[in-house]
Amino acid sequence: MIMEPRKLLYCGICTMPPEYCEFSGTQEKCKEWLQDHHPDIYNTVYGEKDLVQGMEQVTVTDDNEGKSDRTFVKDKSAKLEAKLERENKKKMSSRVTIKRVERTKRKRITTIHGLDIFGVDLKKAAKLFANKFACGSSVAKNNQNQDEIVVQGDFSDELIELIIANWPHVPEDNIDYIEEQKKKKAPQ
Repeated sequence: MIMEPRKLLYCGICTMPPEYCEFSGTQEKCKEWLQDHHPDIYNTVYGEKDLVQGMEQVTVTDDNEGKSDRTFVKDKSAKLEAKLERENKKKMSSRVTIKRVERTKRKRITTIHGLDIFGVDLKKAAKLFANKFACGSSVAKNNQNQDEIVVQGDFSDELIELIIANWPHVPEDNIDYIEEQKKKKAPQ
């Protein structure tokens, strides 16, 4: 007797089964998606819970004049959803800076700043750059006391391609390239 694998429905928003959407932090969006795409499953999962949950959120307060006012308390999932949205906006507005700095004679170093905002482990990235380009690479603090990767050599063009290939969640539009040259001293 051959058993066929069970077909499961996964949420289009949080990619979890509908029963676990409440733990994802995007429950309201998940509910809307489930109601639009699978109303029968929505009724089985949220049918009675929605009514009870709605009743728990309503509070009645009395003012000094005796008026009855209904106020709705913000849901924890709504706060978490808003927080996740703010973090995502911050992430998309932040920049990755690749800077080529000229040292003495023909020597150059390349610094990468801002990868940690996108969730990239800087030590692993520095090791990857060192192995890929056969050079020295390390994580160091810059003048603003923020971590950045320092690569010995001029690999700015290859670094952009390597970052996009290894970390696709870093948008290509958010990568800036800056070339910094030392000022030559005037002869005396």
